Amino acid sequence: MMWKCSNCGYTLDSESPPDKCPSCKESCAFVDATCYTPDCGGPDSEGNINPDTYRK
Repeated sequence: MMWKCSNCGYTLDSESPPDKCPSCKESCAFVDATCYTPDCGGPDSEGNINPDTYRK
């Protein structure tokens, strides 16, 4: 699954979101940014999540 930090926008590929963001080091909420269409900016797009097409 792909997770996006609600504070800094950092994305990571993990089974579950971390307790603290590896980027901003805060205890942030993580949004499920897993993509189910190839052109929406999912895991193969180097972290460029398209906010119009990721699954909430």
